[in-house]
Amino acid sequence: MGYIPTTKFLGITTKAACRRALSNLFHMCIQHILALINSIGETGIEMLSGDGIWHRCHPIFSAFVGDYPEQVLVTCTFNGRCPKCIVPSDHLGDYDCYPLRNFDDTRDVYLLAESDVLVFHAACREAGLKPVYHPFWEFLPLMNIYLSITPDVLHQLLQGVMKHLISWLTSPEVFGPEGINARCRSLPPSHHIAMFPKGITILSRVTGTEHKNICRILIGLIINLPLPHGQASARVVKAAHALLDFLYLAQFPSHTSDTLKRLDDSLARFHHNKSVFVDLGLRRDFNIPKLHSLIHYRTSISLFGTVDNYNTEQSERLHIDFAKDAYRATNRRDQYPQMTAWLERREKVQERSLMMNRQQWVLDHPQAIRPPQIGIRSLKMSVKPSVRGVSFEDLVY
Repeated sequence: MGYIPTTKFLGITTKAACRRALSNLFHMCIQHILALINSIGETGIEMLSGDGIWHRCHPIFSAFVGDYPEQVLVTCTFNGRCPKCIVPSDHLGDYDCYPLRNFDDTRDVYLLAESDVLVFHAACREAGLKPVYHPFWEFLPLMNIYLSITPDVLHQLLQGVMKHLISWLTSPEVFGPEGINARCRSLPPSHHIAMFPKGITILSRVTGTEHKNICRILIGLIINLPLPHGQASARVVKAAHALLDFLYLAQFPSHTSDTLKRLDDSLARFHHNKSVFVDLGLRRDFNIPKLHSLIHYRTSISLFGTVDNYNTEQSERLHIDFAKDAYRATNRRDQYPQMTAWLERREKVQERSLMMNRQQWVLDHPQAIRPPQIGIRSLKMSVKPSVRGVSFEDLVY
């Protein structure tokens, strides 16, 4: 299930009202899509499994998979805040666990939507929530939207935390782009290692796959590199090593209590050494929502299983394969939207397949009566008209 974001409301002039209308539109659409769960989530429905046995199933909304802006949109929280817990916005960089948001209290706030508008807005403001008119999860059975927010390796780790880490390491206050790029050019070729002969700082619009390839060689790029003014780089290497350990531990295909403990230990090691970036004058704080989200990984893995069950990398890969690649393949980008171009290409492939099947059938059945061959049709027209100035009335006859 997905949606295409709509941002153009021509009848609304202010940006705040436009954002509010967008949030209400999104929740209304998802509420319409999930309306059937309200009735059968508790009563259940008979469904046939793959082995031919009928079961009584209770479909519920268990997990929401999305990037941070989508998580904020779904939970009706504000940008710059955690969509799961009540951590203050100026303490996102601390290694402290805060209690989850109370779902019952939140639902009580949104039940006031039918009352006076000023009272409803005041209650939302006091609770730190957006005044959305009846979120889609308000009456869904057996769910807690704050527990349903799951980690996202692609956008939170690769395109988020690792992107920050690479920018910190390549900044002039730390190692600088020249030293990192020189190390990239001097790396020898190896199996399963992508080469960056021009360096990594010149890359633009880095994809998740490219971030993965950079992470494989990142420690080798920074080891023994000198810091400005001759400072020791041990703490920088330890901080980067800890985040890389967290990245690879979080992607384990199976977890035990030992691997989850190592996951927490790697995050603790990063927070213990992160002050080196403040000492170097690179940052003042670490109030980054995607960095704070790493605290919730162990809880989500214990509740929903390994992160490959709810990683946006799968849906993003399908979106690239079925939409973006087809869109890039067409030269008429101004005329064809993404999905239209993909559908057109798929129809052409189907027509080509049918034609090849017909040709193969003719080859397999040489005694069959072949349809008559149609000759080449052509139309000849004179360069100069034989009669000039003919009226339309005369042309009819």
